[in-house]
Amino acid sequence: MHISRADQASAAQTPSDYTSEGTPVINVRNIGFGNLREDHLEYLPEGKAAKLWQHHLKTGDIVFGRKGAVERHALIDKHANGWIQGSDCMRLRVTSASVCEKYLSYYLRTAAHQDWMQALCSFGATMSSLNQDILRRLTFPAPVLATQKKIAAILSTYDDLIANNQRRITLLERMAEDIYREWFVRLRFPGHEQVKIEKGVPHGWTPSTLGAIADFTMGQSPSSEYFNETGTGLPFHQGVGSYGPRYPRHETFCSVSGRKAKPGDILFSVRAPVGRLNIADQELIIGRGLAAIRHKHGFNGYLLYLLKVAFASEDIIGNGSIFNSVGKDELARLGVFAPNPALVAKFDALVQPIDKQIAGLYQAIASLNATRDALLPRLISGKLSVDDLDIKTVPK
Repeated sequence: MHISRADQASAAQTPSDYTSEGTPVINVRNIGFGNLREDHLEYLPEGKAAKLWQHHLKTGDIVFGRKGAVERHALIDKHANGWIQGSDCMRLRVTSASVCEKYLSYYLRTAAHQDWMQALCSFGATMSSLNQDILRRLTFPAPVLATQKKIAAILSTYDDLIANNQRRITLLERMAEDIYREWFVRLRFPGHEQVKIEKGVPHGWTPSTLGAIADFTMGQSPSSEYFNETGTGLPFHQGVGSYGPRYPRHETFCSVSGRKAKPGDILFSVRAPVGRLNIADQELIIGRGLAAIRHKHGFNGYLLYLLKVAFASEDIIGNGSIFNSVGKDELARLGVFAPNPALVAKFDALVQPIDKQIAGLYQAIASLNATRDALLPRLISGKLSVDDLDIKTVPK
């Protein structure tokens, strides 16, 4: 295996080099657990990228962050071939013909490897730090190549299904938001041809506030002595750190009662980044970084997309001012227009089946993740043999 670090890239790349388009740069925040997180990618202009040719990534490369969450990695696929290795990353390139990169990537996702990596990278330091010496000490079980490829093919089937469901979710969310924009931003709602527009607003639409259409529960953090990770009590969420793409990850629990969000409530971050959204999938306790918001008449589907559009730019509220935090009064004063109630009800009824389908897809993803994660250590360790399975694999 060949290991390289972005020493020259660290001197060549600065934040001022980044542009809104060009060749993507993979930084530590873009590294997941075997996958790339493509939100918040940064780019270099083509001329600058060409000068960093030695830091261009190839399909099959494995990228690690040098600081922080060193147990994470990203396997570079054809889509990211030619992207640039960021200055806060290290690259591992397999040169042995007897190792399947995808199999190795799955091994790196096992708890055994992640515990090993954390132990070595955290030794004597306040922040985990990865270097070439540690990567060179990496060992892993290496059955014959055919077995590696079979294991990778089995696990990839689950990842492919998960990715397909995620794409469906993206399309459904985009569809619902596009309908909202069409009706309530572009004002091409059903029957708009018969409605008179007065000063840019449909007749009957009245100026209102978020406080007039929604109820709020502002979070308040209990003492940390009541927090646990064993599942005692209700899930506790302090802010966006536990947010998922749509529903929060339940990692911390609280054994005493506190300010609660009800199932279906919209979780709104009231500290920077202000306006980031999630949905409570069950009753949970919220800390000072969050507010739970619900529509007074139960139209949470309408309210969700109203907030998505209103806070498309995070930290922006009301008149466009940037806020590091907001309180209940500021939220309640946020100006909105109150459309015809029948139109709001019609939109909410239209997006309810979409939102239910999205929820079902997330449940399917959770089930697929759980099954794959249960199979992973058994396949890697050889406890579950694949030798007699006729599995179609791809070249290394």
